Amino acid sequence: MSMVEPNFGGRIGTTWADSVPWWPPDPAAPPGAPNVLMIVLDDVGFSQLGCFGSDIATPNIDRLAAEGLRYNNFHTTTLCSPTRACLLTGRNHHTVGMASIAEHANGYPNSRGFVTKKAAMLQEMLAPHGYNSFATGKWHLVTADHQTMAGPFDHWPLGRGFDRYYGFLGGDNNQWHPDLISDNHRVDPPGTPEEGYHLSADIVDHAIAFIRDQQSAVQGKRFFSYVAFGAGHAPHHVAPEYIERYAGRYERGWDATRADWFARQRELGIAPDNARLAPRDEAVPAWEDLSADARRLYARMMEVYAGFLSHTDEQIGRLISYLENLEVLDDTLVVLLSDNGASAEGGDHGLLSEWMFFNGIETTVEQNLARIDEIGGPTTFNHYPIGWAQVGNTPFQWYKRWVHAGGVRDPLIVRWPSRIADPGSIRSQYHHVTDVVPTVLESIGIVAPEAVNGEPQLPIEGSSFAYTFSEPDAATRRGPQYYEMFGNRAIWVDGWKAVACHQRDVHVIAPAPLDEDRWELYHIDEDFSELNDLAATHPEKVEELVDRWWVEAGRHNVLPLDDRGVGRSLRRPGPSRFVYHQGMSGIHPQAAGPTRNRSHTITAEVVRAEEADEGVLLALGGRFAGWTLYVKDNRLVYEYNYVELERTVVSSEVELPVGACTLAMHFELTGRLTGDAILFVDGKEVGRAHVPRTCPVTTGLEPMDCGQDTQTPVSPAYASPFAFSGIIKRVVLEVHGRGPADDRVDAQRAAMGQQ
Repeated sequence: MSMVEPNFGGRIGTTWADSVPWWPPDPAAPPGAPNVLMIVLDDVGFSQLGCFGSDIATPNIDRLAAEGLRYNNFHTTTLCSPTRACLLTGRNHHTVGMASIAEHANGYPNSRGFVTKKAAMLQEMLAPHGYNSFATGKWHLVTADHQTMAGPFDHWPLGRGFDRYYGFLGGDNNQWHPDLISDNHRVDPPGTPEEGYHLSADIVDHAIAFIRDQQSAVQGKRFFSYVAFGAGHAPHHVAPEYIERYAGRYERGWDATRADWFARQRELGIAPDNARLAPRDEAVPAWEDLSADARRLYARMMEVYAGFLSHTDEQIGRLISYLENLEVLDDTLVVLLSDNGASAEGGDHGLLSEWMFFNGIETTVEQNLARIDEIGGPTTFNHYPIGWAQVGNTPFQWYKRWVHAGGVRDPLIVRWPSRIADPGSIRSQYHHVTDVVPTVLESIGIVAPEAVNGEPQLPIEGSSFAYTFSEPDAATRRGPQYYEMFGNRAIWVDGWKAVACHQRDVHVIAPAPLDEDRWELYHIDEDFSELNDLAATHPEKVEELVDRWWVEAGRHNVLPLDDRGVGRSLRRPGPSRFVYHQGMSGIHPQAAGPTRNRSHTITAEVVRAEEADEGVLLALGGRFAGWTLYVKDNRLVYEYNYVELERTVVSSEVELPVGACTLAMHFELTGRLTGDAILFVDGKEVGRAHVPRTCPVTTGLEPMDCGQDTQTPVSPAYASPFAFSGIIKRVVLEVHGRGPADDRVDAQRAAMGQQ
């Protein structure tokens, strides 16, 4: 026995001649264990796949359904990060620290913006059993301030057990000009829209490459491939040829389309014969009451979405075909799902920029119609109107963000030929996204570990649905499941559901008190569409379920409830002075200096060898919102882009000196969300302009750049990256005064007796 390696299985002699070598066995998957392919769609509602009732062409997804199972009683959390946290851990989202999206980390244990290490993810559980794990696409499980090249990286995909990663860390991304991460570093897209680049195709290219390289190195070694598309989340970006496939398709409008899809759901068996179609939402006008211009605009927006989803289906088809050609498809457990219901964030008229919604800005039909031919292309960050979101959630009420069925009841498809005896069938047992991990573990034949990397583990809270593979008519084996998002609450117990809509407008900072909410009651086992409110006739059942909700809330770390909607995000306390360097990798807006609604000064120390030296000094955001300080035509220029609706430009009145000089911009807040931009050259004022409106919430997800403006340009006066051709010694950003949330946080701390 070796003192260095006490478990050595050979023999140590004096020399090699009287010794016996031994190699420790490599970890191996149990006999018969499958590969695992998990495909996650984003904001795709219950009815939007062809095999769930829509008329959108999704033949490759439909193939998975025909060769596997569709689940029509599967539930998520109603929002992206929380669903992903449940999906990869098998625990509830509040339990693991993801009460809302990662950007909404609010300083409480249930909302840290990342998943606690006490809740290992599936890839961490599989590694000791001989699996390689690869992730491509959307992550959205790390806080914004940890998305810089300074890390920490322990909650990035590689830090959480994936061997390779390629995709984006945030909640959504430009499909034409994405912000990309390869393993632990930022990279530029490998192509441009003009060259045919699209993020969905890029994601699948890398998923295929990771599997190809692994299988070439060790044929037959098991893998877990996690493929998370940005589709169909806004922006709905797709090439014109996909849009044209649906030309004229939706001129019949959302009322007729919803009725058609519901009828098809009943034909397919997705909705039972006794199901009913939810009445049109009071926020959605009748199609026949709309103007001709509105109908033309809204129909085009749905054509774009349908093309986007069909393009995504083609990429899934490429991946499935590759696995088939590799002869590993039938040895792979395929799980395909959407993370929540269809999104109503497009508002009444749809959007050419999603950042208008997040800033509480509603556009008009006229504004959108003027650019109808651009929708889906690189100059838009588009979203369809609320009426199409209701179609996407047929036959249910409500949308993403709410815990009624339209938000939490979503498509699930499972394919595994060796275990599923009746392919093409439908399963109706109640299940939840926390149930996916225990199902995968049972299918492989392993149990969740009690400790991972020295961390004692929280118990798995989901329940396997592997029994449904062979028992189509079995009763559900699922216990109670609570829901909570922005104060909207629900609970399911033994076929009954109680649900309370706390707030309709997610921009409201202080909604009505929670105890004023009205709880509805539905007997889901007899009311598929969740429409027959029985609260008035069964008040005792309501009371029983509400009491049970509070029990589950205490058990799963749900408190404190936070109902602030999009105003929820709070920056952790930080510095007021920031130093940036030329060519740095972009910094996430929430990790950059906080200039929103604050006075601030940007000072750039530069050296220009000639008058022609020009480019961006410091920029935040991009084409759809932001600000930029740059040199062009031998002038210093500052531009504020107010969500493309209004641009304020101030240029220096004098030309700039050659050689070393100091260029500065001071923004003096003169009122809420308004101020003066003042330019300086070597300390002397050279220009001034009033900025009438600035973004109240966000300039989007495009980063802060120094010495360049990556992804898309803030200003139409230049093309990205417009790198500065001179030398920038440094750029200093100094933030003055207090931000919009500081007083509130201080008051809360004072009330708690904290410093």
